[in-house]
Amino acid sequence: MERNIRLVVAYDGTAFHGWQEQPGLRTVQGMIEQAIRRVARHQIHLIGSGRTDAGVHAAGQVANFRTNCQIPADRLKKAIGARLPKDISIIEAHDVALAFHATSNAISKLYRYRIHNVPQRPVARLAQGMTYHFWQPLDVARMRRAAEHFLGTMDFSAMASKGSERETMVRTVLRCEVERCYEEIRINVEGCGFLYNQVRNMVGTLIEVGRGHWEPDRVADILAGLDRSAAGPTAPPRGLCLRWVRYPARLLRPDPLPCDHPAESAGDP
Repeated sequence: MERNIRLVVAYDGTAFHGWQEQPGLRTVQGMIEQAIRRVARHQIHLIGSGRTDAGVHAAGQVANFRTNCQIPADRLKKAIGARLPKDISIIEAHDVALAFHATSNAISKLYRYRIHNVPQRPVARLAQGMTYHFWQPLDVARMRRAAEHFLGTMDFSAMASKGSERETMVRTVLRCEVERCYEEIRINVEGCGFLYNQVRNMVGTLIEVGRGHWEPDRVADILAGLDRSAAGPTAPPRGLCLRWVRYPARLLRPDPLPCDHPAESAGDP
């Protein structure tokens, strides 16, 4: 009987050429597919919630694959995880509905960008591979005001790097929060989907506001102009992490098993 297995995956993206499998390159999808094939003993195709670029991390990437392997999900998690390198971890493995598709069924996802914002490098906190060191002071209050302009459904062409041409450049951002936690500034962006480098370009634009180069309201003009060159630089990948992906609850449960012995109707002999 065919099953659909949903995985929640964490990885340190430093040594990967992104999520998507590419011939001859070390990718997250490629490493996990290889491990699953060794366990399931047949070819599989792993579907991710979306692509993360080279150097980008994940704490809650979601993927799914179909299999005829009958090993229980909890044992699959251990068996697959044991065959992965130390910079990938399987956090969860569950049977889900056959209709579940990690990409097309995603309702929203949240990315977090971490900026180490003091003169000293983040080495003492062992966070040099997970944060972007920006030593000049940043004004969080100004960045928060600027972040409000990103909320809503609009054309985000000004925040999309070259190579992101799609049928539509309209996306919806549900949340864009800027907070300081001691030496670190965290920018949380939740949306229904993102263009290529959209979050990193949003962060680069907010940094220009935070350092005093631009006024917060300039972000509205940048978005309205639909011109990528008018926005801030692309923030480095090492500060970005995919935290979680949300799905309809009905798809996170396995399909009911067919009834082998249907109940007899009242009145049958």
